[in-house]
Amino acid sequence: MARLIVDWRPLRHNRNFRLLVIGQLISLMGSQVTQVAIPFQVYQETHSSFWVGLASLIQLPFLIIGSLLGGAYGDRFDKRHLLVGGTVVCALIDAALAVNASWPGTHFGLLLILASLMSGTAGFTGPVRSSALPTILGDDLIAGYSLYQIVLNLSLVAGPSLAGVIIASFQLRDCYIVDGLTFAVLAVLTLFLSPLPPVASSTPTALFRAIGQGFGYVRSHAVAQTVYLADLNAMVFGLPRALFPAMALTVYHGGARTLGLLYAAPGVGAMVMAALAGWIEHVQRRGRLVVLAIVAYGAAMALFGIVHFLVVGLVMLAIAGSMDVVSTVLRNTILQLAITDEFRSRISSIQMAVVTGGPRLGDAESGAVATLTSTEFSIVSGGLACIIGVAALARRRRYFWDASA
Repeated sequence: MARLIVDWRPLRHNRNFRLLVIGQLISLMGSQVTQVAIPFQVYQETHSSFWVGLASLIQLPFLIIGSLLGGAYGDRFDKRHLLVGGTVVCALIDAALAVNASWPGTHFGLLLILASLMSGTAGFTGPVRSSALPTILGDDLIAGYSLYQIVLNLSLVAGPSLAGVIIASFQLRDCYIVDGLTFAVLAVLTLFLSPLPPVASSTPTALFRAIGQGFGYVRSHAVAQTVYLADLNAMVFGLPRALFPAMALTVYHGGARTLGLLYAAPGVGAMVMAALAGWIEHVQRRGRLVVLAIVAYGAAMALFGIVHFLVVGLVMLAIAGSMDVVSTVLRNTILQLAITDEFRSRISSIQMAVVTGGPRLGDAESGAVATLTSTEFSIVSGGLACIIGVAALARRRRYFWDASA
């Protein structure tokens, strides 16, 4: 049983990791509140689902640019200082969002600007924080990433529920106030971290040249390429979250509660798997398990589209979420062990662009296929394409299939 339960030692014995996890748990729940509040406000002001989707797409370039800049700066300066500064900026943007939501009348353009700035700042701090984890965790990478997945998925389940309560019981501006307060807590906790200076071998270069060096490193690094391709394959073809409303309303003939269950189910499965992830540390063929986990993920999504019973659909989504945790923990571990310290922040920034861009591309892919065919066909074909894609990747890159601990 001890081999099954996730190893909690990094939380008990690693002060820096404990501070980071507590701060992230509080902050991510607040961020999820804002992730619900912004689309709600967009729809409230435009009465258009098209604008809700377009507003999300508008934020993507800011997020990617922010992550690339964060990666470049993270390899040049103390990561703790960058994290504190970025977190304070996020809190200030939340304050501006709260003021904007309180003003009478429509201020849609300002909302889009502030939402884009928030995405850019979050993109900046993301790779800095990700690249700090290997330094903080040392040899406890798998246990640390598993615990981090528990925090992430707990926020994905609890945050949207909290947003619904706040919007229904108070005012929209209070969502942004809550998020701003959580960023303030995160900034204070981050101040107590030990210094996270750049690697001594890192040589200062021009900013855009440093970003270019990061992409050049990926082009020459077969393991990094394969990790990114595996993730993109699963997210573009196997994540039909844009079709959840159609499934809830037209297939299951439910309403908002059914839709909420569909969004929450993958997070529930992910939390359970993350809590029982102790066995992952003992896996020898890590690359092989990544491939098999993505195959199981695609199969679960395909069954989600085939079977029209809500309970079965929720179970399939929970299984997919659990397989995503297995894949994520092992992919992060394989990547961080394979790259050199001087490029760690820049590689993390490219990884963040992949992780955040993949689901948005998946939204477009699943929506387009559903428009041309049907909701169920889009989900099933996407799941099968996910399986075929990762199988082809494993065949072409045998070294990843054979990668061991």
